[in-house]
Amino acid sequence: MINGTKAVDRALRWGMVGGGGTSQIGYIHRSAALRDGNFRLLAGAFDIDAERGRAFGTSLGVAAERCYPDYETLFAAEAAREDGIEAVSVATPNNTHFAICRAALNAGLHVVCEKPLCFTTQEADELERLCKAKNKLIGVTYGYAGHQLIQQAREMIAQGMLGEIRIVNMQFAHGFHHEAVELQNLSTRWRVDPRFVGPSYVLGDLATHPLFLAETMAPQLKVKRLLCSRQSFIASRAPLEDNAFVMMEYDNGAVGTLWASAVNCGSMHGQKIRIVGAKASLEWWDEQPNQLRYEVQGEPVRILERGMPYLTPRALEEDRIGGGHPEGLFEAWSNLYRRFAQAFAASDRGDTAFLQTFWYPDVHAGLAGVRWVEQCVKSADAGAVWVEC
Repeated sequence: MINGTKAVDRALRWGMVGGGGTSQIGYIHRSAALRDGNFRLLAGAFDIDAERGRAFGTSLGVAAERCYPDYETLFAAEAAREDGIEAVSVATPNNTHFAICRAALNAGLHVVCEKPLCFTTQEADELERLCKAKNKLIGVTYGYAGHQLIQQAREMIAQGMLGEIRIVNMQFAHGFHHEAVELQNLSTRWRVDPRFVGPSYVLGDLATHPLFLAETMAPQLKVKRLLCSRQSFIASRAPLEDNAFVMMEYDNGAVGTLWASAVNCGSMHGQKIRIVGAKASLEWWDEQPNQLRYEVQGEPVRILERGMPYLTPRALEEDRIGGGHPEGLFEAWSNLYRRFAQAFAASDRGDTAFLQTFWYPDVHAGLAGVRWVEQCVKSADAGAVWVEC
């Protein structure tokens, strides 16, 4: 069911921190936010180089006087305007996320933040408390969680079609950093520098994506404890890992495994999730995002296709084009931004009833990811021991 109606009554006045001309992730944010007309880009601090940021912002149609040299100036100047921005997206290196999110909330703005939300549980707790104090929201861009077949899986599990969940198998293992590519590539270099990314590389950068997919599909499962082993196959990346294995035990007795890697030679992306129940299993792979495998023991495999009328109404709400046409990353991100707009608008009108049942990757999802990475690092650094979650 293709739904072309606007999600909110008017476009939210929106700005960006980071995401300049050479930023791939900035382009994805803008494409997703602007696609449905729920956001209107009016201001930004797009680049660490103020002149370059101004030139880029004006090329996007942002007024020159609203292209600011830094986020502090952006928030202060926009707060003084009657038509100032209402929401901001943060697309900057990881080590800046906490300070920018905190400043944005204090300036009375809703926030969309790249993950990880911050580096420590204490920082994430502070942001969660600040959201409540300022009555503002944070959305976290776990991008593929916006794909409609993830919602289909969530509904099937909620309906009991898999039975009691026993096993969750997750991976995000590509091969593009099997060599020290950071020596020639500046956009990769900061990702393997603890000063910019904190205590982990692939655990924080990759593993939290399938982890959140599992949490979205089966929200009833809570990780009780975990064991992590991590490796630095490119020695210069130590103490950050470029490969990691995590074993998890859930509170209902289920078990989970997660493999995160940047040295899986030959793999293009390698983000997969398989959830095994007592009755059946589901499997989804982001390189073939339009198919969800549904497997019942002793019966032929069913391939559920995106956009088909046999999917649940919840999944079909995310439909953008008819079945058979390929959808992927941009559609999933657009669905998340549509949900962010709906959540922000509901918060501004005080609609707490709507927010109680409305799903989107929120500040608590960001906090959960930060806490999980912390526990993985704690486990690995103690010699791959079990730690409580």
